[in-house]
Amino acid sequence: MSAATPPISPSRRAAQAVDALRHGWPISFAKETGERGPTLLPVETAIASAAAAPKMLISAARAATLKLANQREAAVPHAPVLIRGGEPFDMRTALPIADPAMDLNNPLKGPFRAEAIEWRDSAFAAMELARIAGIMPAFLVDPVDAGEAHSVAPSDLSAYTETGALRIVTRAHLPVTASEDAEIVAFRSTADTREHVALIIGDQCGDTPPLVRVHSECLTGDILGSLKCDCGPQLDAALHAMAEHAREDGGWGALLYLRQEGRGIGLINKLRAYRLQDQGFDTVDANQRLGLPDEARDFPVAARMLELLGAHDIRLMTNNPAKVDALTLAGITVRERVQHQLPDNPHNAHYLATKRDRSGHLLK
Repeated sequence: MSAATPPISPSRRAAQAVDALRHGWPISFAKETGERGPTLLPVETAIASAAAAPKMLISAARAATLKLANQREAAVPHAPVLIRGGEPFDMRTALPIADPAMDLNNPLKGPFRAEAIEWRDSAFAAMELARIAGIMPAFLVDPVDAGEAHSVAPSDLSAYTETGALRIVTRAHLPVTASEDAEIVAFRSTADTREHVALIIGDQCGDTPPLVRVHSECLTGDILGSLKCDCGPQLDAALHAMAEHAREDGGWGALLYLRQEGRGIGLINKLRAYRLQDQGFDTVDANQRLGLPDEARDFPVAARMLELLGAHDIRLMTNNPAKVDALTLAGITVRERVQHQLPDNPHNAHYLATKRDRSGHLLK
């Protein structure tokens, strides 16, 4: 007699839902009472080309563009809005509604009307799962011919983002330009698929609080040398500052490299935001026009990495007060905020001004 199959954990259900969205498969929400909730098919990635539905779930920011959201709803761009059209939505009509980059070529849409959402927890969870999956937050609701759906509950998200599951899996010597004695430390969580790393420079045995830089992954800036942001120069300057601190003061530094591209919205959505910036929107408005948060980074995971490294008391290199507040809230003592400002260039001057004027970054 075979043993009973163990139940799937909440974190695994959420991870499977993220994977389903990336593959274009539908997800079905189970209400906490055990009743069946809505089935949602991601518009961007859907492989069920024949699917159709009478309703769509989109973001408040997208609904505002379609003149379907009031000011209160539009104040939370990432919030969900349920819409109904005069005819059922299919893949041909749904994609221009989902993607603001198509507005210039598809200016006329509708008529639509917004409807009350009776399953708001599921709707908010769907928006967040779309962000984690790196896709546009737009879904067909209860579509026909969509295929078998993956079941997930709104409460599964909290397990998926649990930082306590993070652990160190390996570490190795890694000589880099800034320091030939650097060590790289790799972290993995059983709750999600991201793998973060820290680069340690200097001797961790000292009593001096380490110089820390929390750096989020930026393929375009860190690797390709993009001039649209300051990520690459910030990364390089931080490593050299840590090496100087270790060499002259006998201290140590830690660069935390977090796998959360585009401030947490993912590479593809970041590039979509770049395209909207080419049309004249700043970085905050571009994210919001996509229906995504302009700040969705997971700073508690950085705090957990520091705990695992034994760095409970730090000096933080940043011009972003939100990083200081987030790490402090997570239990890390930020003894000093160390300025980390670099010169602008003609391509990123507006971007840096937006960070200062709209995101609260400091100049010194």
